[in-house]
Amino acid sequence: MSAVTQEQRILEIAKELFTQRGFANVAVRDICKAADVTPPTLYYYFKNKEALFDAVVRKSVSMAEFISRLGEACEKAKEPKAKIHAFARTYLANFPKDHLNVGLYVRHSTEKLDPIGRKTLADDLAAIHSILSGIVRKGIAIGEFRKTNPEMAAECLLGMMNRFVFQQIHFGRRYKPTEAASYLSEFFLRAMRPA
Repeated sequence: MSAVTQEQRILEIAKELFTQRGFANVAVRDICKAADVTPPTLYYYFKNKEALFDAVVRKSVSMAEFISRLGEACEKAKEPKAKIHAFARTYLANFPKDHLNVGLYVRHSTEKLDPIGRKTLADDLAAIHSILSGIVRKGIAIGEFRKTNPEMAAECLLGMMNRFVFQQIHFGRRYKPTEAASYLSEFFLRAMRPA
């Protein structure tokens, strides 16, 4: 097994175990056994269990690809209303549901989120919010949307979309992303009509 393959295998196994059981319930020996490596091999690549967890979190919870896809879909649309439709459609059809596994955010207890996972997620969610609030801001500026707080308007639409996503993740609720996106976009756009 090559060095890159060993390191990748350790990361994959660690992600699987941390996701299933959480940081506190996974021992280094569990990872080594599942990855078919010795503890010295694991420690060659990762200083300790915490460093391995940090590497798994950095690799696993980033939404950079999803954010890029949202940005591209919105860029293709011309006016703010079309951008809202594109944003909602892309968001609901492509949200990286596997990124919201609690096992990758809780390190030592359920009372405190892992600082790296929390910061990565917070930064990514802020970038998503920024795309949407920018669309709303432009719509207000050109008179297509009513005057309102763009950040709060973006929070409202994201909140409605997240309800669908979380219902699917946590309760297995099925919905058609395009149908939900169309409904939510129209609902939001009616609320944003100029007075």
